[in-house]
Amino acid sequence: MLYSGGETDKHEHGWGLAIYEGRGLRTFHDPLPAAKSRIADFVSQYPIQTLNMMAHIRYATQGTVSLENVHPFQREMWGIQWSFAHNGEVPKFTGKDFKKFPRLGRCKELFYYPVGETDSEAVFCAILNALRAEFPILPTLPNLYETIQRLCAEIVEGEEDTTILNFLLGCGKFTQFAYSWPGKRPGSKVWNGLFYTIRKPPFATATLKDVDYAVDFTTCTNPNDRVAVIATAPLTSNEEWREFKKGELLMFDNGWGYSELYDCHEVEQQGRGLVSNNMPKQCGGCPQAQSGFNAPTLLRNLVDEYFREQGQADSSSSSSSSLEDKYPSFSAK
Repeated sequence: MLYSGGETDKHEHGWGLAIYEGRGLRTFHDPLPAAKSRIADFVSQYPIQTLNMMAHIRYATQGTVSLENVHPFQREMWGIQWSFAHNGEVPKFTGKDFKKFPRLGRCKELFYYPVGETDSEAVFCAILNALRAEFPILPTLPNLYETIQRLCAEIVEGEEDTTILNFLLGCGKFTQFAYSWPGKRPGSKVWNGLFYTIRKPPFATATLKDVDYAVDFTTCTNPNDRVAVIATAPLTSNEEWREFKKGELLMFDNGWGYSELYDCHEVEQQGRGLVSNNMPKQCGGCPQAQSGFNAPTLLRNLVDEYFREQGQADSSSSSSSSLEDKYPSFSAK
C-alpha cells in the first residue's frame, strides 16, 4: 500500500487503515499520499495481529483532499464498530444535501450523517440507517446478508450503467462483507472491480506486481492460518485471484468467502456472528437457517431423493434432468 499510494500509482489523495482488535477498532488516517506519510512509516513498523482489517488508498473524484474524506469510515451501531471503504461512483448519492438522498429499505428517519463530502460516506450512512430501521435487535448473519444484498440492489437500481459500487463493510472482529458492481468511469480505461485470493497452507512466497518485492509467508504464518485478501486489482503476480461477479456479495469469515445462507448460518453456529454487550439477538430468523439446520445432511437427503426418483422413473423415457434442474438452489461450488 505504501508504494501504490502515490509512488507506483495515482492514488495519492490520502490513505487509511482500520484494524479490529477484539471489540475495539484501531484506525489510522492521513490525507497525504501513503508513500510520503510519516504515519504510514510508523504503521509499517506496527505489529498487526487481527482477524479482520481493511486499508484504502484514495484517488479523489468527489470531495476535497482532506482528513474527513479519507476512508475507511467508521460508526458505532448496536454496540459494534462498523467500518467501510469504497471504490467507484454512486450517482444516487452524489451532489445533493444528504437529507435529499434516497432512503434505503425501511428507513424513515436519519440517525447517521456523513461528516465529509464523498458519495462513499453517504452510502455508508444510508446502509447503516437502513439496517438500524430493519432490525430492532441484533440480526443473525443470514438475515444480515440478505438485507445487505437487497440494499445494494436498491442503490444500483435505475443507475446500473453509471454506478460503480465496490465496497468492504466490516462489522466486528470476525465478519467482513464485500460487494462489487464493477465498471469504468467515463473516458477511463481503468476497470474498477473487486478480486480476492485465499492464502492457506502450504504457504509460499508472493511476488507483488507493482514493485520488485516478495513476501515469504512461511516465515509469518502457522499451519492453522488462512487469510482472504480482497483488492480492486490483483496485487501479486504468482497467486490465483478470482474476480467478483457483477452484483456479487460475499461474507468473509476465518479466511473463507460465503454467499449461501446455510453457510452464513453455520458460521453463526460456530459463535462467530455479531457480538454486542448491549443488544439482544435474533434466534433463527431465516427459513433456510433455522435451529437444527444441517447443510451436509440436507444435501445428502436431496441427493438420495433424486436418485430414488431416478430409479423409479420409466427406463424407456428419453427425457433427462439434472439435480440442478430439479433443485435450482443446489449446485456444486
